[in-house]
Amino acid sequence: MATPPEAALDPSSLARFGRLELIARLVVEGVMSGLHKSPFKGFSVEFAEHRQYGPGDEIRHIDWRALGKTDRYYVKEYEEETNLKAYLVVDTSGSMAYAGRTMSKFEYARQLAAALTYLMISQRDAVGLVTLDTELRSMIPPRSAPGHFSILCKALEQAEVGGEAPLSGLLHSLAGRIKRRGLIVILSDGFDKLGDLTSALRHLRHRRHEVLFLHVLAPEEEEFPFRRPAKFRNLENLSDTLRVNPSGLRAAYLEKFEAFCRDLKEAVRGMDADYHRVSTAMTHERTLLDYLAARSSRGRRAGG
Repeated sequence: MATPPEAALDPSSLARFGRLELIARLVVEGVMSGLHKSPFKGFSVEFAEHRQYGPGDEIRHIDWRALGKTDRYYVKEYEEETNLKAYLVVDTSGSMAYAGRTMSKFEYARQLAAALTYLMISQRDAVGLVTLDTELRSMIPPRSAPGHFSILCKALEQAEVGGEAPLSGLLHSLAGRIKRRGLIVILSDGFDKLGDLTSALRHLRHRRHEVLFLHVLAPEEEEFPFRRPAKFRNLENLSDTLRVNPSGLRAAYLEKFEAFCRDLKEAVRGMDADYHRVSTAMTHERTLLDYLAARSSRGRRAGG
């Protein structure tokens, strides 16, 4: 009997490999081997261009004429070679370090980002990476060369969670720095003031970027299973602690938490962007399959 996708590779067992490249290949090839059409097609680049040669680019794409004229290495990009330019934005703020009975939100987001990178580069899409906490930590431009996958995985492996950061301010800064339209995939718990976060996402949409918000949450945040009196610590400001009786505030917490998630979802989809709620208790395969199925269903409704 075939093993169901959700039982094939769970996030905890994947972590023992220690290399994001292997994890990404296992996730994507193990579940998506029958997917022949990129689920991200439709955001095509409008024109071909030259750009400076960088690590991971294939030598065969170098424009030797341009080298002769400028004494600099440039590579050619053609419309048919690059279906999409995407930036994966991985939130590395302190709250992403939370880990209960599963791996941390940050580790889950990092592995999911690696899987998305492998999926998109396999479809000849160009992928870049942004990590941020109190500031933009790294920004690697999108490329579609096969060697670029290893570069992004190494950058993800080197990323670490930091301190407190307003996600909205950093997304505003990002919107001002990315000049050409593409797909912005945000992997974050979204903990920010909703009005400010919505404004930043609208800024990205105003710059004509497609936006996908992958709302990464821990099951403890969704269920609040705590019963005994405990001390809760702010992971973005470790000196900020609060001792409470969880059973007395569980109902109020869950009501406010669900309202926050609902309002964020409505705000994102209200600006014609994409929202998908992700639990670290789910396998990466299940997360990808659920998202792709939802995207395909919305595409059919829009087309019909």
